[in-house]
Amino acid sequence: MKATKICSVILLTVAACLMAYFLVMSVVTPISFENTRAEREVAVVQNLVDLRAGMLEYNNVNGKFTADLDSLVLFLQSTPKKEVMKEGSLTEKQLEAGLTEAKAVKIIDKAKAEARKNKKLTFNSEEEVYAYIWENNKEVKNNGLAGFRRDTIQKNMIQELYKGRYDESTVAKITYVPHTDNVRFELDVNNDYTTSQGIRIPLFEARAPFNTYLGDLNEQELVNLEDKENKLGHYAGLKVGSIDGPNNFAGNWE
Repeated sequence: MKATKICSVILLTVAACLMAYFLVMSVVTPISFENTRAEREVAVVQNLVDLRAGMLEYNNVNGKFTADLDSLVLFLQSTPKKEVMKEGSLTEKQLEAGLTEAKAVKIIDKAKAEARKNKKLTFNSEEEVYAYIWENNKEVKNNGLAGFRRDTIQKNMIQELYKGRYDESTVAKITYVPHTDNVRFELDVNNDYTTSQGIRIPLFEARAPFNTYLGDLNEQELVNLEDKENKLGHYAGLKVGSIDGPNNFAGNWE
């Protein structure tokens, strides 16, 4: 009888401990899952932002997006970023008279070419060319373009876009989902999307499902998260852009 009572006490104690354990875990597990999720998504979002920057630059140069991440990396490694350096601006009076940026640039370029062809003149720098045409070229002076300058310069694409966070040997990291075993972002493009006004707008969408970067965490918490997002009609993960219609290439966290 005494042994039976002792066994009952032990069993009740074990049961109580198990209940306490499961109660604690029911609170701790979701908190731990959300904390880890928040930490990991900081890195995933940063890569999606960097990937978006590269894709937009690719479109600026090529007039379309690429669906091949390797092609994007090669583009970033091999293509200079062109930037127009501006000095001076057109006045309202000049614009009303029909002078545009394009026309002004054409006048300036023509004057520069004529100055360089003049064998009597020697220039040691681009600044000297501009100074000469601003002072001496009649067309430039007649159009009030003294001080107007537009020069296209080339800069390192990766340095300009990512400000030293990547170089040619590391920029491919933007194509991979952080906290995974080298899983790449899912990427789709729609270069033929046309608005109701007949305007073509190239689109792209890059994605990372929850299960790629949270798959090693608590399975039930992951299922709950995916189910919640699906019921809300949301994408179960992080993504940027859309191939269904223009959304200013926004991320679903923004």
